[in-house]
Amino acid sequence: MGIHDGHRERMKQRFAEHGLDGFDDHTALELLLFYALPRADVNPLAHALMDRFGTFAAVFDATEEELRSVPGVGESTAVLLKLVPQVARRYLMSRSSFDVILDSSKKAGEYLVPRFYAEKDEVVYLVCLDAKGKVLACRFMGRGSVNSANISVRKIVECALLCNATSAIVAHNHTSGIALPSKEDEASTRKIASALAAVDVVLADHIIVADGDFVSMADNGFFR
Repeated sequence: MGIHDGHRERMKQRFAEHGLDGFDDHTALELLLFYALPRADVNPLAHALMDRFGTFAAVFDATEEELRSVPGVGESTAVLLKLVPQVARRYLMSRSSFDVILDSSKKAGEYLVPRFYAEKDEVVYLVCLDAKGKVLACRFMGRGSVNSANISVRKIVECALLCNATSAIVAHNHTSGIALPSKEDEASTRKIASALAAVDVVLADHIIVADGDFVSMADNGFFR
């Protein structure tokens, strides 16, 4: 066993006993890189990544092209680093069971926020609910702003009808980091609410997510 092997085993044992508590960002990144480069000394690469991108989060937020511009980062390393936030998002989504009641904006926001984790683009989801507010389905509607041509109101209506929904919640994210609804959001919400009302489905809320926070348009009095 070489010096690097001994170091790796000590790091893995430390993680097994204490988790990431006590690891700084650099050593946490180094531990992850063990699995992309099983035989190399990855300590210098972990430093290089932190130096290049500045923060732990920024390493995972970087594009694959940006990651591969760092000497020592090949395809396996770039894929692993891009996989981490996507796996985290899938994990958070998996913890949100469909057999839940969304009878408040707080519950709706907490249910929806994980779906936008690590998203760099604006995306739209539709939650279909029964008469008691139980989730029947949560469907991805498209990539782009809620008022984008890529997001079809007809598709939203068809999804609500297919799920036999009594009410629905639209949700999308603001990549600006500000969750406040824009004038375009308000206009699109009226259009969606009108289209759903025509098939006897109530638009109960429009949740706007940004940086792990959310704003409920219903709470802001939009649907009164």
